[in-house]
Amino acid sequence: MHFTTPAIRASGATAVVLAVVLACACAPAQAQQKTYLMKISTPTVHDVPNVWLDGYAAMLEKDSGGRIKPQIYPASQLGAIPRQIEGAQFGSIQCVQIPPEFMVGLDSRFQVLAAPGLVDSDAQGQRLASDPAVRKLMLGLGANKGLHGVSVWYATPNVLISRTPLRNLADFKGKKIRVFASPFQTVAFERLGMTPVALTLGDVLPALQTGTIDGAITGIGPIVKFRMFDAAKYVTQINQPAIFLIEEVNEKWYESLPKDLQQIVDADATKEDAAIASVTAKMANEYLGEWKSAGGTLIELSSAEHAEMMKTLTSVGADVSSKDPMLAAAYKLVTEAAERAAGTKN
Repeated sequence: MHFTTPAIRASGATAVVLAVVLACACAPAQAQQKTYLMKISTPTVHDVPNVWLDGYAAMLEKDSGGRIKPQIYPASQLGAIPRQIEGAQFGSIQCVQIPPEFMVGLDSRFQVLAAPGLVDSDAQGQRLASDPAVRKLMLGLGANKGLHGVSVWYATPNVLISRTPLRNLADFKGKKIRVFASPFQTVAFERLGMTPVALTLGDVLPALQTGTIDGAITGIGPIVKFRMFDAAKYVTQINQPAIFLIEEVNEKWYESLPKDLQQIVDADATKEDAAIASVTAKMANEYLGEWKSAGGTLIELSSAEHAEMMKTLTSVGADVSSKDPMLAAAYKLVTEAAERAAGTKN
């Protein structure tokens, strides 16, 4: 028969109580260590947008104490732009970074920053993107569509890459040109006598190689980083319209986060918007240098040709938006903000 002394029984009881206390104390700490995978998708690679994402991902990892685990998928690894948008809406992707006009099918106002003539300098574009009214508008457009907007920022002006030199407006006539998925762009280039074709970034190089299109509107970064000079040797610096980027997070994923992590997701995006402004122009100039070093030709329109082009393009935003009251109100808001950003209106 086994006997247990009172002292032994007491020490055993103490051990049990201590174990319970330790378990209770550790439970909240363990709960706080839950991690949240954040797949981030973008069409570009080794470009300014990817610099933004690298900075954002690093901040998220640090500020969340490792509870948010960002994974970046560049160069449309998770599908073409429409599939990336759907993935972000329905949750297979937690964050997508694209020009907002590609989401025009969700809300016509997503295209409003793609209006030709809205900005004419990097500085104005950056000030426009940081305007509180513009940010409130753009970041709220995905609400009730499965998306939570966290960032909108100015990236670069568009240029026109082409298989044959386009040195004046007469050369534009009859050319089949890739544009972003926005009536602001299709109408604009139709007025210049071109045939616009909406394509995602991943489709541009194959279309140039096969001659399906004669040229494409895009930033200088993708032209260099996707080695488009293998298919087309000419870049005309039309600098219109500007390219802005937006980051949208899956709404259900965002709502599943603890409040402190939600605040980090929003705040770190805003911080990176401010940080990227100092490098966009520098990187664009580097890409122009790479383009020339690779044997590409840079073409600038004469001042008279550029003025004629802008005369044709600047009415596009008002004309297109006039058919849609919500778009018209958004266009009015951003044009007024653009005037403030240019220093022409208080």
